[in-house]
Amino acid sequence: MLQIPKPQTKPQLISVPESYEYCRRITADYAKTFYLGTLLMPKEKSKAIWAIYAWCRRTDELVDGEKARFTTDDTLAQWESQIESVFAGKPRDNTDVALADAVQRFPMDIQPFRDMIAGQRMDLYRSRYQTFEELKLYCYRVAGTVGLMSNAVLGIRDPHNNVPWKRDQPIYIPTKEALALGIAMQLTNILRDVGEDAERGRIYLPLDDLAAFGYTEKDLLAGVNDDRWKAMMRFQIKRARQYYHQAERGISYLIRDSRLPVWASLMLYQGILGAIEKNNYDVFNKRAFVGKPKKIASLPIAWLRAQVL
Repeated sequence: MLQIPKPQTKPQLISVPESYEYCRRITADYAKTFYLGTLLMPKEKSKAIWAIYAWCRRTDELVDGEKARFTTDDTLAQWESQIESVFAGKPRDNTDVALADAVQRFPMDIQPFRDMIAGQRMDLYRSRYQTFEELKLYCYRVAGTVGLMSNAVLGIRDPHNNVPWKRDQPIYIPTKEALALGIAMQLTNILRDVGEDAERGRIYLPLDDLAAFGYTEKDLLAGVNDDRWKAMMRFQIKRARQYYHQAERGISYLIRDSRLPVWASLMLYQGILGAIEKNNYDVFNKRAFVGKPKKIASLPIAWLRAQVL
């Protein structure tokens, strides 16, 4: 007897609350400092940020994860098709369920997501950057984009709610500042992870900067921590702090309930630079991090800045 094949059904996806919880756990496990900042947000905003982070994490894993050796241009093209499905309200997997819901709740633009995928393409083919301008483009794509994604969730202050003498001011969207924060955080990651990246044969610090201080690729791969290295690292840290300073100027334009978590995240992440200094710039053998007591102590300062700055 002829057997008629049963139509294949798509796997049942988990519920929206379950997907958000999954994204929360990913954020908590992989970005402890960042996660602490999200806990200071209103619940709906923190959930959306978790969904964004989980997607960004999975995107990064395509190039830096355990299965990165199998990633090709086609893999990234499929991943871009998947994010397009998310924005169309048709999530394909469990993690996408939360992001699809967040996209419906907050007016996000798909372009920063596409730009981040373009940043992963850079990692497929590049392990060196000659100039800072080249590195800056990479930093925008893999991190500055997160600032643009997050702006839609954080919300922009309406000047019509200001004191009377400021109510005629136009709405200012702090796009440059959001990009600056993403670049500052990525530069911090690069400085913290020099040793780990070197083990994978990658050098993100601009080669022109190394040469300016008489330091070579060979020195870096050997983990040489001498006066040349320290001087070069002081230069890099100063540059990162300038981006943090630029980012600070945009926080006051956010809705009030978003200012504290952004201030907290900025201060905690910037603290990693201080930890690098405390470790005498040894990023080859010591991982720089901000301890829990310092994290807790920074919160009152972040709260005060959110009120008055």
